[in-house]
Amino acid sequence: MSDGKLKVLKQLDLTRLPTHIAIIMDGNGRWATKRGLPRNMGHKAGCENLKRIIQHIYDLGIKYATFFTFSTENWKRPKEEIDGIFNIVRQYLDEDAEQFVSRGARVVVSGDYKKLPKDLVNSISNIIKKTEKCDKFVLNLAINYGGRDEILMGVNEAIKQGKALEKAEDFSKLLYSKDLPDPDFVIRTSGEMRVSNFMLWQMAYSEFYFTPVYWPSFSEKDLQRALIDFQKRKRRFGSL
Repeated sequence: MSDGKLKVLKQLDLTRLPTHIAIIMDGNGRWATKRGLPRNMGHKAGCENLKRIIQHIYDLGIKYATFFTFSTENWKRPKEEIDGIFNIVRQYLDEDAEQFVSRGARVVVSGDYKKLPKDLVNSISNIIKKTEKCDKFVLNLAINYGGRDEILMGVNEAIKQGKALEKAEDFSKLLYSKDLPDPDFVIRTSGEMRVSNFMLWQMAYSEFYFTPVYWPSFSEKDLQRALIDFQKRKRRFGSL
């Protein structure tokens, strides 16, 4: 928990925040390239910003947050960049594990993380175990995650169980996010306006927000501005 006083833009209503916010963290590589830096320096800066934004979401009192960390499509990138991303994520989880516990923050994972390098699998398994009883805040990291793969996994599990699914909620219980509410609000940074195979089932009625700001530069004020935009919307869920 932050020791400093929470600074909030006056337009933001703290009583009308989303329950679950999901963020597609995009633009790390381009942020670095524009500064003449290696792409992995952008991923490192992105990880530092991830820490800041997680802290701010926590301080605002939002209960659930999902971050798109590494997609099934990201394996197409150069090995050096992939290895750099994995090293950054592993270091973050190892160094901050105790902080998550002290905050009462539970870490869960969406994605087939067991296919990642062994040292990263160990780090992920360790932090999941350490924080499993925490209940103040839930951080969901989407690692080696693809929305279509998740849906196929759910279909195969339903077939395996040999039962027909009567409601959408029954299918949701077969997915990685079975213990999480669907995201109310999805933010994508860097100016790209697509969902990139992210939480395809869960985003049926999510509100979307796209910003041109690259992820390493996405500040606490940028987050609050996005939330203010969210609060101006009327969510009908198909009704009038």
